[in-house]
Amino acid sequence: MARIELKNLRKEWGGAIAVAGIDLAIEDGAFVAVLGPSGCGKSTTLMMLAGIYRPTSGDITFDGARVNDVEARGRNVGIVFQSYALYPNMTVLENVMFPLRFKTIERTEAERRSREVATLVRIDGLLDRRPGQLSGGQQQRVALARALVKRPHLLLLDEPLSNLDAGLRLTMRTEIRRIQRELGVTTILVTHDQVEATTMADRVVVMNSGRVEQQGTAEDLYERPATLFVASFVGSPPINLFDGHAAGGMLSVNEARLPLADPVQGAVVLGLRPESLRVNGSGDSGRTISRISAVEPMGREVLYTADSAFGVIRFLEAGAEPRHRESDDVPLGFPPASALLFDKDSGRRLDARVAA
Repeated sequence: MARIELKNLRKEWGGAIAVAGIDLAIEDGAFVAVLGPSGCGKSTTLMMLAGIYRPTSGDITFDGARVNDVEARGRNVGIVFQSYALYPNMTVLENVMFPLRFKTIERTEAERRSREVATLVRIDGLLDRRPGQLSGGQQQRVALARALVKRPHLLLLDEPLSNLDAGLRLTMRTEIRRIQRELGVTTILVTHDQVEATTMADRVVVMNSGRVEQQGTAEDLYERPATLFVASFVGSPPINLFDGHAAGGMLSVNEARLPLADPVQGAVVLGLRPESLRVNGSGDSGRTISRISAVEPMGREVLYTADSAFGVIRFLEAGAEPRHRESDDVPLGFPPASALLFDKDSGRRLDARVAA
């Protein structure tokens, strides 16, 4: 296994910046998710770690050794791609064994190791089949076994679950996490799916426009987002965001007025999570009569859209059955500690609170 460090890592394509000088340290045995929208630089970062792309500048180190000039085959990195990339003319066993062809390992030992890892990922009953005879989840397991058979120092997962249906994604999230814990292999997952990132990884790195916006636990990102981008990207349903102006200890947001517990001046953005908003909550701030315009049952919760003094706002209530109907007027508020304030110009979260 390996401790991975990226130092001012940068990648440009003909003047276009894909990765804009990121610094990141990943401890030996950690499971880290790199989360972000398409085009944010996360897959480019993964390809540089794998040795497929060379950095424009900066350094990549494995256990303190610089590997910028080490070719992919010399880095002992296992990688699972979105497409799985299995060889259709080979059996499952031959696919799993394939990476060992390039190592000085006797065939009997290569087969023993391949069967061992096949048992770990629970495909030992499929070894004589070909990829075309497998389901998507089974192909995913074969690709994972192939990446693990050479006992990599680093395991890279590039959107590995995006081709699976919802049920299989849930199963494979659990399985990949189990395997990673069992082996203790340093693992980096690249994904645009926040549920994958927050349920599988110990730590999440959020990227945007080639830069690291924030890194931390799922709780850190959700409850203490460093920027407007992180606040809006992490959380489902998405956070309610309202432009406002702070002056004289008060925050004005459309028709709403909120007292502030800390001195703030100028243009700000107020963020309210849908699950933080409550009907008839005691001790709430920002209480306003809101008229419901849409009701969306979501299984265990109901999502409401309402017209409020803040503007159009969405809030969640637990339960399968809606308690309110369209055109109902409800008193809506939120616990003061749940409100997030951001500087309008920089997008950075302010260390300021709404008063009770």
